[in-house]
Amino acid sequence: MKPWTGARCASCGLPMASDQMTESGAGEASRLGGPARCTQCRLGEYEFDWARSYGVYAGSLRAAILQLKFHRRQRLGRRLGIALAAAWAEEVLDREIAESEAAVLVPVPLHPSRQRGRGFNQAEELGRGLARALIHKSGQAPRLETRCLRRVRATPPQSGLALRARHENVRGVFEVRSAEPLRDRLVVLVDDVMTTGATASACAKALKRAGARQVAVLTLARATPQFPDIGIPSSHLPVDDSPRERQ
Repeated sequence: MKPWTGARCASCGLPMASDQMTESGAGEASRLGGPARCTQCRLGEYEFDWARSYGVYAGSLRAAILQLKFHRRQRLGRRLGIALAAAWAEEVLDREIAESEAAVLVPVPLHPSRQRGRGFNQAEELGRGLARALIHKSGQAPRLETRCLRRVRATPPQSGLALRARHENVRGVFEVRSAEPLRDRLVVLVDDVMTTGATASACAKALKRAGARQVAVLTLARATPQFPDIGIPSSHLPVDDSPRERQ
């Protein structure tokens, strides 16, 4: 299980091949001294400020996430939080974020019916692992808030939906229960996988309405969605030798 070390979109963290960055126009900004960004970010379609993932959703990392979600490996989730801590530390350095900044960790919530069926929320387990890893590293950790954001409507799975349909599917789905812990704070959304960013963007919109100063997204893996101008060619991905995800 290795982190992605290639080129990324400077805003959403999408892994991109260097040739794709040039084809999409993202490379032009880099040549001019600015950050390279993917098509979605250049179009300004995200509500969050930036995102980072530990690695690409393939191979052993994908297999570990499927074990966590569908085989009730909650302790694995907490261990995988260590990888999230590595991704966070990289962003702290890249963005010159003060390590002492009062950030709040908010796991992306499941709908209560989905959480009852699964028995737990994998994003919460990752958040707990992340918080423990950070406190071990620095002696202090961002506060983990598991109840301030909720999903108020059950929705069909995002998989299989077209890009616009994914955004419509989660529009107005999230709301903030308690705004006080979020006001004027850096809020870090935690989840297992980010694909198009539609879910994270919907969460970020609700969090900013509640007073969050900035919303970042930290995920264990970034899937490379098969939509025009998004993702990287399959030839650049590691071989996927993991079991198929349950429908």
